[in-house]
Amino acid sequence: MSVSLPKVVLSSPPHQPAVSSRARWLSLLAALGMTLLILAPLHAAHAASRLKDVVNFEGVRDNMLVGYGLVVGLNGTGDTLTNAPFTERSLIGMLERLGINTSGDFNTIKTKNIAAVMVTATLPPFTSEGARIDVTVGTMGDAKSLQGGVLLVTPLQGADGEVYAVAQGTVSSGFSASGASGSTVTKGVPTSGRISNGAIVEREVNFRLADLTTMRLSLRNPDFTTAQRVADAINKHLKSTTSAEAVDSTTVRLQVPDNRRGDIVGLMTDIEQLTVVPDQVARVVIDEQSGVIVMGENVHINTVAIAQGNLTIKISETPQVSQPSPLSQGGTTTVVQRSDVSIDENKDAKMAMLHAGTGVSLQELVQSLNALGIGPRDMISIMQSIKASGALQADLELM
Repeated sequence: MSVSLPKVVLSSPPHQPAVSSRARWLSLLAALGMTLLILAPLHAAHAASRLKDVVNFEGVRDNMLVGYGLVVGLNGTGDTLTNAPFTERSLIGMLERLGINTSGDFNTIKTKNIAAVMVTATLPPFTSEGARIDVTVGTMGDAKSLQGGVLLVTPLQGADGEVYAVAQGTVSSGFSASGASGSTVTKGVPTSGRISNGAIVEREVNFRLADLTTMRLSLRNPDFTTAQRVADAINKHLKSTTSAEAVDSTTVRLQVPDNRRGDIVGLMTDIEQLTVVPDQVARVVIDEQSGVIVMGENVHINTVAIAQGNLTIKISETPQVSQPSPLSQGGTTTVVQRSDVSIDENKDAKMAMLHAGTGVSLQELVQSLNALGIGPRDMISIMQSIKASGALQADLELM
């Protein structure tokens, strides 16, 4: 008994589990940190967006305005009245309204300091009377430049034919200069211009947000899944199950709660800050002119083989000198063209096989196409061929 007790009391194994436990905790924390670093890009790829960036509220929109006017004060760069009869008629009509007697002969008008223009503007939502908005002007005739011109009073009408603003002011546009030898220098577009704060709002749009009992939210990118997620987020915020309803892939209908009828702006503010993860249809967008290809995240391709090879024929002309034989009579030295025709069948062209159990991902597709050494132009043809074969599980949109 006396011999065995020291062996039990003085033995060191009781301290070993503490060291192993600490090491396991450190290993677990390191593994957790690596996992978070790996999952961080995946979380960023599915980042949530605010509702104010996903939907538009019914009635909260711009209104387009348009009008016809005259720009005067041009330095000989206006319309030629013989080529633009509408400019001449507008000039005569303006003079008559100002009390100028037009019974005389106006066929001798040769001015080139006036131009007929179309005036456009955008009326922001809830703009009050007296507010100023920017306008854009553009020539209709053969005017060369609007530089230094002044737009006369021009009524701007909406789609309903009512006048909502009146524009007038100095036009700011590009310029064009020409020399005696015919050389010209042009900066910007001299035949169109802009007038900052050039129109005064005279009529407000008849729309009262506070009177709404039902609001409609329109998705900027229609999608059934996104519409349902928007409705669920709103219902969760309002602690209700029937306030918001996804009508279709574009519209979400919101019944304004009774306790928020007098606070529509506050309700919209709360809804705008809610976040959802938008969903989207797998789509490949191709711009054939610039060679740009944009592919979404969910683009998948079934098992397919891709081969890319070209037949190149090269013809080269090499000049050679032909001399007559020695001691020959009547011979002359001439230069002849020797043609060399070579054909390259590109025997080194490779074939890429994309195997798929559930579909080839975008990364695998790009890696396989890059392995063939092809550029964007060839990739466009390949993507169209894959879509035609039925292997591309995405919408193909050509711009």
